[in-house]
Amino acid sequence: MTDPSSGDRATDGGVSDEFDDVGPDAVGDADGSGGGAGSPGVAVATALLLGVLGPVIALASGVAVFAIDSLTGGLSLVASVVLTLVFGQYVAFGGLAVGYLAWRGFDREGIVSYLGVRVPSLKEIGIVLGSWVVILILILVVSTIVQLLGTETAANQSAELAMGNPAIIPLFVAASFLVIGPCEEILYRGVVQGRLRESLPAAPSIALAAAIFATIHVMALTGGLSARLTTISILFVPSLVFGAVYEYTENLVVPALLHGLHNAVIFTVLYVTVTQVDPNELPTVLGFFPV
Repeated sequence: MTDPSSGDRATDGGVSDEFDDVGPDAVGDADGSGGGAGSPGVAVATALLLGVLGPVIALASGVAVFAIDSLTGGLSLVASVVLTLVFGQYVAFGGLAVGYLAWRGFDREGIVSYLGVRVPSLKEIGIVLGSWVVILILILVVSTIVQLLGTETAANQSAELAMGNPAIIPLFVAASFLVIGPCEEILYRGVVQGRLRESLPAAPSIALAAAIFATIHVMALTGGLSARLTTISILFVPSLVFGAVYEYTENLVVPALLHGLHNAVIFTVLYVTVTQVDPNELPTVLGFFPV
């Protein structure tokens, strides 16, 4: 990649100065940093704010879903899940990411270029598949260590909902590719990691973005503090891979597909397990995925 301190991301997800004419101080004053796009402190603070604001908006959107449920006399489970995905993903994550970049002065073409959105090549499709295998191996290793240590892990609310209502799992599988993967990656890799890369080298940017992404999942977990921290630590593993893949390919579609594939496979395994096997025998690894 090009020099991360130059202030902007190129069409391929790298960093360049091609956005000097995108808008009024698009990489400095327009984001409220007063020309501090190259300041590590400003970059980290902005990344943290955006990373936390997304889930906060998602939680607030639950009020809208509740209001609609009350006004309609009760939504079906499918309708409730769909509305939650629309407000909690498209609006909270996707809307925040696009809104932030628009606020900085990027137009539509500039946003697409900054994020590095393009049709993946065959090589990049291969990277998606290979990276998923890497994630699977790493999670199996980590989960085995956790089991050997006897450490308690937290349960994932989406997994619990799916286990109790297996008929909606196909909806979650489709949503993994169409909603969850794209929306979460545009915010946490495209914008959060991208903002960090304007001021920091690749390694700390990937690690910090992954830490923010894994940590915000505390809202989707149930269990004690120790159990939640353990699960967040495990979620950090696939998050790192998502970030590394984005850094390498400089194409946001690649980590979005990888994220979607990761969740979709686990939801599929969950469906088969719940419908064919005793739910008590669900492998521990099912609780270790970001949604």
